[in-house]
Amino acid sequence: MHSWRRILSTLALLSSAVAVPAPSSVTSAPAATPTVPYASDDPNYPLWNEDENIVPEPVRGSLGASILGPQNIPIELQNPDIFAPPTTDSGSVPNFKWPFSLSPNRLQTGGWARQQNINDMSVATDLAGVNMRLEVGAIREMHWHNDGEWAYVIQGDLRVSTVTPDGQVYVGDVSQGDLWYFPAGYPHSIQAKNTTAGGAEFLLIFDSGSFSEDSTFLLTDWLAHVPKEVIAKNFQVNISAFDHIPSRELYIFPSTPPPVNVESDMVVPNDTPMPFTFAMSQVNATQGPGGTYKVVDSRTFPVATTVCSAEVTVEVGGMRELHWHPTEPEWTYFISGQARITVYASSAQATTMDFQAGDIAYIPPSYGHYVENTGTSTLLFLEIFRSALFQDISLTQWLALTPHELVKAHLGLDDATIDSFSRVKQEVVGPAH
Repeated sequence: MHSWRRILSTLALLSSAVAVPAPSSVTSAPAATPTVPYASDDPNYPLWNEDENIVPEPVRGSLGASILGPQNIPIELQNPDIFAPPTTDSGSVPNFKWPFSLSPNRLQTGGWARQQNINDMSVATDLAGVNMRLEVGAIREMHWHNDGEWAYVIQGDLRVSTVTPDGQVYVGDVSQGDLWYFPAGYPHSIQAKNTTAGGAEFLLIFDSGSFSEDSTFLLTDWLAHVPKEVIAKNFQVNISAFDHIPSRELYIFPSTPPPVNVESDMVVPNDTPMPFTFAMSQVNATQGPGGTYKVVDSRTFPVATTVCSAEVTVEVGGMRELHWHPTEPEWTYFISGQARITVYASSAQATTMDFQAGDIAYIPPSYGHYVENTGTSTLLFLEIFRSALFQDISLTQWLALTPHELVKAHLGLDDATIDSFSRVKQEVVGPAH
């Protein structure tokens, strides 16, 4: 009995001597260290502007060298970020800049027209543009297209008209900053009024990158290629009524200005369910920290089902914030000022280009970008999309509304910095603090 007690006592002592592990606990990850080197703080501002009296060199810091051969100095002065790119540029991004100044101009009695399409920028697959000028009274002849036509009036006043497949009619006037839209196949006309001395100039956007202004269906061109006896039979009049129809297309031609009062120009009162013009000039712009913006899409201009737009101003030193458009490309047209855009195309590919008034940028869907005012005056430009609705995603808003620990893990920012990010889209931001 006593031996068993000694054995049990010995076992108890041994069991009490064995260390029992404490319950496991979750520990924090080690303090952050760079997975890759930190991004450089080296400045990457444009090295000159187009007005400087210099001979530019492709040199940035210790990189590059002078040119020993010939130079096209005016072009190099206009494009500092291509000639001496920021060190953040990388890889190969398809060309996304086209100046209308390089488009062949079609000169007519009464005006001119020039275009940009996929032949000029291979990346511009979904939208094409035409810049057109009409003198007072001049007519862009009655015609139609395979593609939808959206327009913005740059200067002057115009009268436009259309007839729908249901035989409904619309006649309306537009002025600087206003819009019109005609769906594919709808016949229409455009005429400059005499309310401004110089006539009018406007921008046309078509919802296909392969559109060509030279492939328009024209009234005079069609009738010039139909036997006259067929024309007479169609209209049920004597063939002599068509003795003076043109033998070939007119395209743009001079004429008597339309009457001042639009109602007096109507054959019947307008009876379309929706107007085909929109007074964007009368829309109040939204003020942002560094400029203004106003959006017109199918929510406010219902007939425009394939194209929408934003008109943006950026004050000196400001920029259109870092953002992207989820599914639609952006066709950008610069009306006044100077700008630069860096496009990020994924896979460590980014390119910066400079823009002046009259230039076009084309930014494919989801490409991250900004538009910075690099000039000394207010920047004015249009963002145009092949879509019924305007959509963008703000980088600042995305980070502000994402769990902060995720943002800190990616970018190494502190809480105070993330808390300062705006949770509301700014669209246009001012100079850096």
